[in-house]
Amino acid sequence: MRKFRIALLAALLPLSALAATPQTAVLNVQNMTCGLCPVTVKKSLEKVPGVSQVQINFDAKTAKVTFDADKATVAALMHATTAAGFPSAVHK
Repeated sequence: MRKFRIALLAALLPLSALAATPQTAVLNVQNMTCGLCPVTVKKSLEKVPGVSQVQINFDAKTAKVTFDADKATVAALMHATTAAGFPSAVHK
């Protein structure tokens, strides 16, 4: 039984190596003018499948988004904010 467990564990280890490394994108977000705007932007980004973390900087008008590149794209992130009324572009 112990050999079976070791073999199973050894077989599963390579699968963890295949998991996508989280990526981070910083977006410049337009139209954030009040205290509730960052909440709306954050919620719109969190609804995108694959997004794991969102940090909004109201003063800099940016959103830092951590996501799984196998499930989400930067274009999908920009579409989410734009659909919520806050057009965005990749921060350079």
